[in-house]
Amino acid sequence: MQYDIQRIKEILPHRYPLLLVDRIVSLNINQNIEAYKNVSINEEIFNGHFPTQPIYPGVYIIEGMAQAGGVLAFVSMFGEECVNQGDKIVYFMSIDKAKFRNPVTPGDKLVYKLEVLKQKGGIWVLQGYAYVENKLVAEAELKAMVVDKTEKKVHQ
Repeated sequence: MQYDIQRIKEILPHRYPLLLVDRIVSLNINQNIEAYKNVSINEEIFNGHFPTQPIYPGVYIIEGMAQAGGVLAFVSMFGEECVNQGDKIVYFMSIDKAKFRNPVTPGDKLVYKLEVLKQKGGIWVLQGYAYVENKLVAEAELKAMVVDKTEKKVHQ
């Protein structure tokens, strides 16, 4: 199944400038996902990283992988027609074995491929890979949990 940006926004709470998935190309429930982000010179991050030699930050690559993984977890748990009413959120628990192999620059199509290593309840362990033109640019093992969103209460 494929999801466009409007469908992704129904699942993820992220918005500009930190929504880092443009399209879901395929999703197999409880198994894997493939998604992508078109990296544009118009991204605000390039004003500071780096103005004379723009390089897409590695932490953004990992965050994009995590967002794709969040869609996989959310759809796997709540069904293909699910909509996040704002009552659920996916939190990082750990990032392990992260490696950055090649720089990502404006004009690149950053492809995320993730597969489920383990899943128990709301806890997910995913192996993620990021590619540009079929060349591995980054990889990491991500652990996350889907939880009920709670409002912070101010103590007075």
